[in-house]
Amino acid sequence: MKNDEFEQRMRAMEAFHTLRLPPGVWTVLRVDGRSFTHFTETGFEKPIDSRFQQMMRQTAQALLEELHGRYAYTESDEISVLFDPSWDMFDRELEKLVSISAAIASATFTLASQRIAHFDSRVWLGSNPSDVVDYFRWRQTDAERCALNGWCYWTLRKAGKKPDEAMALFHKKSLADKIALLHQHAIDYDTLPIWQRRGTGLYWETFEKIGYDPVQEKDRSGIRRRVKIDEALPLKEEYGTFIQQFLDAFVAHS
Repeated sequence: MKNDEFEQRMRAMEAFHTLRLPPGVWTVLRVDGRSFTHFTETGFEKPIDSRFQQMMRQTAQALLEELHGRYAYTESDEISVLFDPSWDMFDRELEKLVSISAAIASATFTLASQRIAHFDSRVWLGSNPSDVVDYFRWRQTDAERCALNGWCYWTLRKAGKKPDEAMALFHKKSLADKIALLHQHAIDYDTLPIWQRRGTGLYWETFEKIGYDPVQEKDRSGIRRRVKIDEALPLKEEYGTFIQQFLDAFVAHS
């Protein structure tokens, strides 16, 4: 068999190699830490460790920069990165997107934490901007739920309750009941840092940079781009409006 025929036959067996993102859709890439419950058992403060979240932000920024995304959102051990319909890196190959994004996240977090960490990756597709808004509102709702439950659980554990006892005391309780439970332990949930309750957003912003021109011997300014880390995201409908600005910006320039 000729070499080119042999290679063609072998490549035909790469089952998912030809899968590509459909044209004209909004894409969200979500990476999640693998076995991070076990990973964070030692060396991290409970329920929320600011050092851990800083490493997650570093990882989110690496994904946003390396993959040329429009917006990234991180909460707990997950990161979502938004790509507009014109995004064409890797020729929109699904296999490459999920494998390379998981590799970027794993490498960045491992380097930051000095402990081996693994991430998996998946792709979400939205046919229109309202789907995208709903997606990020969904993830923020999950952030709120996880944060409140985490505070309830670890507050009870630190008060001496065993794991099953702690879970039973707030399981299926209402939002008001959980907040009241924390109040009983002198914790005002509503005054905790916003990023703990709502997650963190990362996006591009422009700024003026002043430099020195040695030829003309004078200062010159230029517009540059950098990633902004937003620790005070709005909530619910206002967050939806916030996300909409990234979608509108794409439409305005397309």
